[in-house]
Amino acid sequence: MKIKFILTGCLALISLFGNAQDRVWKNKKCAVSLTYDDALNVDLDHAIPALDSAGFKGTFYLSGYSQGLTNRIPEWRTAAANGHELGNHTLFHPCAGKPTGRSFVVPEYDLNNYTVKRIADEVKMTNALLKSVDGKTKRTFAYPCGDTDVNGVPYYDAIKSEFVAARGTRTEMLKINNMNMADVGCYLVNGQTGDQLISLVKKAMETNTLLVFLFHGVGGEHSLNVSRKAHSELVQFLKQNEKDIWVAPFMDIAEYAQSFDNTPKAVKPANKKQK
Repeated sequence: MKIKFILTGCLALISLFGNAQDRVWKNKKCAVSLTYDDALNVDLDHAIPALDSAGFKGTFYLSGYSQGLTNRIPEWRTAAANGHELGNHTLFHPCAGKPTGRSFVVPEYDLNNYTVKRIADEVKMTNALLKSVDGKTKRTFAYPCGDTDVNGVPYYDAIKSEFVAARGTRTEMLKINNMNMADVGCYLVNGQTGDQLISLVKKAMETNTLLVFLFHGVGGEHSLNVSRKAHSELVQFLKQNEKDIWVAPFMDIAEYAQSFDNTPKAVKPANKKQK
């Protein structure tokens, strides 16, 4: 009888530990961040209304040169006031022109022709521009084209004091205690159906990980595009499963992960002094 009691207690403790480990994202199974690049008109016209209808907030990485920003600053200011995150996507969106498929890169904004100081100066200038839009000083960053180096030299060290975290483009889902805040991976969205996007969320729920979506066009305006229908189906699924999925701006998730205590509260030894 005594052995049975001990085994029951051990199983209960294991269950508590497992449940705690499975609910690390603000007591939910996973975290999802919806991020949108390039300051497109469809962000304001399609994406933000869809998010607002579900009560979700997204992260919008804005490049200072984009007419989708400069022509619609009052609307971006309103979006920020309503809780959407405005992130830094550099001033001129420089990318390395050497990889194949980069014919869109002009010499003036080829990252191979930059110095670390030049990209750092342009990033800091973009932060000043964004502050004039939303009044905020805390910010996250997204690497244009996922390029993290200037001629082989990583440039985030030169700007990291400006940011809470940076989003890259490497495909990955991350455990809460295994995040490189200088280059958090994501899943690029381009042509997927709603069911395909939802399947990624289900995988994140099963693995208790962070899933960051990277959108460009939502219903047009960019060669990397997803239909409004697919985007809406994803948002609806997230809303229907809100009890198990924490949907939040990238900054909120990054700050939470950095402060997270990986020791499950339910199984901490009782009445013992912490060393």
